[in-house]
Amino acid sequence: MLRLAILRFSHEGNSFNPVVTGREAFEQFEWLKGEVARVAYRGTRTEMGAAVDFLDARHGWEGEFLRCAAAPPGGPVPDLFISEVIGEAVADLSGGGWDGVYVSLHGAMLGVMRNIPDLDMLRAIRSAVGPNCPIAVSFDLHANMAWEIGSLIEIAAGFKTYPHVDTYETAEKALDLLARTVAGEIKPYVAIERGGLVLPSHNMRTDSGPMAEIEALAREMETRHGLFDVSPFGGFAYGDTSNAGISVTVTAERLNPAAQSVPRTMCMEMIRRRKGFIPAMPSAEATVRNLAQNPPAGLTAIVEPADNPMSGGIGDTPALFRALVDARPEVPCLFAFFRDPPLVDLARVAGEGAELDASLGGRMTGIYGPPVETRLRVLRLTDGKFVNSGPMWRGAAVDLGGSVLFELVANPMIKVIVTRACISPNDHGYFQLHGVNLSDVRLLAAKAKNHFRAAFGPVCARIVDVDTPGPATANMTSLPFKHVTRDMLPPWPGMDGRDRGG
Repeated sequence: MLRLAILRFSHEGNSFNPVVTGREAFEQFEWLKGEVARVAYRGTRTEMGAAVDFLDARHGWEGEFLRCAAAPPGGPVPDLFISEVIGEAVADLSGGGWDGVYVSLHGAMLGVMRNIPDLDMLRAIRSAVGPNCPIAVSFDLHANMAWEIGSLIEIAAGFKTYPHVDTYETAEKALDLLARTVAGEIKPYVAIERGGLVLPSHNMRTDSGPMAEIEALAREMETRHGLFDVSPFGGFAYGDTSNAGISVTVTAERLNPAAQSVPRTMCMEMIRRRKGFIPAMPSAEATVRNLAQNPPAGLTAIVEPADNPMSGGIGDTPALFRALVDARPEVPCLFAFFRDPPLVDLARVAGEGAELDASLGGRMTGIYGPPVETRLRVLRLTDGKFVNSGPMWRGAAVDLGGSVLFELVANPMIKVIVTRACISPNDHGYFQLHGVNLSDVRLLAAKAKNHFRAAFGPVCARIVDVDTPGPATANMTSLPFKHVTRDMLPPWPGMDGRDRGG
């Protein structure tokens, strides 16, 4: 039997999020190993679900799920914890007689002091298994790829969709190429090109726009040049390292000359389209006021990307909520969400029907605005647990750590969800958990971004992105970068056209 080692260490780190993502965040979200992992992942449309199905279908293979760990995007990960996870991987891999290794990484993990933990992980894995064991890795479309990764692995495959609805297919492809490599059918290697350009991800949706064009070109290049995989990466702008920015990987046969030219061509095409990646977003105040005064038919979602948890937001910026309260809407509204564990605990003690004075937002930091003082009524208490039913990560369990549905005493038309964990409202299960029927809601204000559209695009009459202060603002020229240099940023409206930064 051929032996496959399966590992996962996935996190997207935002340098401007003040909350460190510690061990407890991983243990609450995804912390699995061995047969427990295999059972948990079975039947899910995830990377690890694809690994389970690979082993079920390939009777000549047996696999072992080593440490599989992931946490929602957030602040940097403690360096000691990173070392512990890497050390566990090395211990499990050493002397194992593996025929292949599959690794699921995000590609934009950030340590408190370590700039490129994903690279550290791959260095350690390569050292543990030796030079002759093939390694296949799947990456998020927003990975910040390091040059050296190409010399450490044989196969790289990135997500091709945003929202990321192809996580299963990406792992499936990586594992198929790995099996073909072990069988001696192919001898792949990975070429990487970096573009030196840091872009916001707001206009990286792959249904239309510049990233859709880039992905279409990548598929054309694969076919034209006989390449196993071409993966454009938009990068993660809020991971403030010199490694941030766009890149392209090509996995190809070792003698295929196009493996070197295609990544360069693809990067140039992304740079050529850089202005198309800059979003135009109205202010939250004007947008909410207009929608509250003239509510259109159907469900309107007002999305706040600057505090999107999937971009490393903190679930605590108050600007959109303040705009909603100030607009005094007379139609049913729902705000999702604030992360406020103490308030959740207070509500649990008080019980359903109780009233509480609360300060919403601005709890962790005041730099994005002061809290909104209000009085709330507890409508529903939950354990925070549901299973994703939508197109993203279908079948995966979600734990908000406990949550509460409140209504404002001064304006019961406004309801607000408060949670212990910082997780985006990107699945219908999120609202069903709180007893909310979205067909009864006219204005839905959400701390989210493009992933939200996968589940809710079909049910919303319109989705409007608004501009607010936050750790994941589209206006990157306003962020205090230390490592991303001025010339790595694209032109921003209102800036001197000769200056790519701000």
